[in-house]
Amino acid sequence: MHDLLLNLIIQKVVFTEKDKDLCRKYFEPVLFPKNRIIEHEDKVPKYLYFVVSGFMRLFYYNNLGEEVTTHINCPPGFLTSYQNFINQTISNENVECITECELLRIRRNDLEFLTLNSSAFKDFSIWVFQESLTYNENRSKELATLSAEQRYLNLMNNYPEILHNVPLQYIASFLGMNSKSLSRIRKQIIK
Repeated sequence: MHDLLLNLIIQKVVFTEKDKDLCRKYFEPVLFPKNRIIEHEDKVPKYLYFVVSGFMRLFYYNNLGEEVTTHINCPPGFLTSYQNFINQTISNENVECITECELLRIRRNDLEFLTLNSSAFKDFSIWVFQESLTYNENRSKELATLSAEQRYLNLMNNYPEILHNVPLQYIASFLGMNSKSLSRIRKQIIK
């Protein structure tokens, strides 16, 4: 299960056999069924997850009690309530496996140990952080400047696998619209 993560790391930084052994030691393989919430709101997130296979999401409940999906992740990639995980503070978000998920997970103190004791892990962590910042900045711009149809087309072009594996209500929420609007957009595109 570690091969996907190791291959990703090796593409970004110089990684020794010792680093590989540390990765295998501290990233714990886990398997969760679909529709399982693995990190709950009102708690400090325990783990950073690396998605080997499956689809996950971050969501919270708004003041009307409706679910709002803030992030959908497909492999390979990392997912947690980042700010709360890093700062070890209580999160208002839930981490849910949308499909059955094969994951690697690591605790905050173990991640800190790796970044302090391995320059490769430190460099890779910086790369992951930079990618996350770039992604979130682009997502904010898209939500602020693109029409609902343009946001859907971007998702369709850049992450088509999400459309085949994630329920439409999660996709609609992630794109900042309701399910009816998304259905209307999908019908227009098919025509």
